[in-house]
Amino acid sequence: MINKIAFIAVAALAAWACDRADTTAEVNQPQSSPPASSAAAPADSAAASGAAPVHKIVAADQVSWGAGPPSLPAGAQAAVLHGDPAKEGLFVLRLKMPAGYSIAPHTHPKPEIVTVVSGAFNVGMGETADKAKAQRLAAGSFFAFDPGMAHYAHADEETVIQINSTGPWGIDYINPADDPRKKN
Repeated sequence: MINKIAFIAVAALAAWACDRADTTAEVNQPQSSPPASSAAAPADSAAASGAAPVHKIVAADQVSWGAGPPSLPAGAQAAVLHGDPAKEGLFVLRLKMPAGYSIAPHTHPKPEIVTVVSGAFNVGMGETADKAKAQRLAAGSFFAFDPGMAHYAHADEETVIQINSTGPWGIDYINPADDPRKKN
């Protein structure tokens, strides 16, 4: 159940980040740093490709929030901390939801790995939302969902979650009428 909830949140954030990729290019971008020692540098993807290693540090008071993605219901705020959810590769995204916020049942095409940063996130599994069956996850809780797991979520209080996944990201609502991108 927790895996599905995480997957929903990640998918929604990824879709939002994809929509905002061009407008957030200058926000929260990693800074390059030289390797500590070229002789002892680990064989990672940056070293293997010949690119300089990259590091990124974002203090809590430096998170740059913007409007949530259009693939999520209005009211959420999002911040891309690392990577680009619209592109292949790792990304980290935070989603801030107001009290009373809900995300209808949906799935994601990629894994969703979520940590509750603050507040409490309620996640339920399945193609029909039932708040009574959702599991309440307090700050510090974690869940991971495989691609395609149907889940839904809601926040009874202001809540921040952090989604870690690989792009490109997407969200597919079980009921197409629940998709905010189709409502005008």
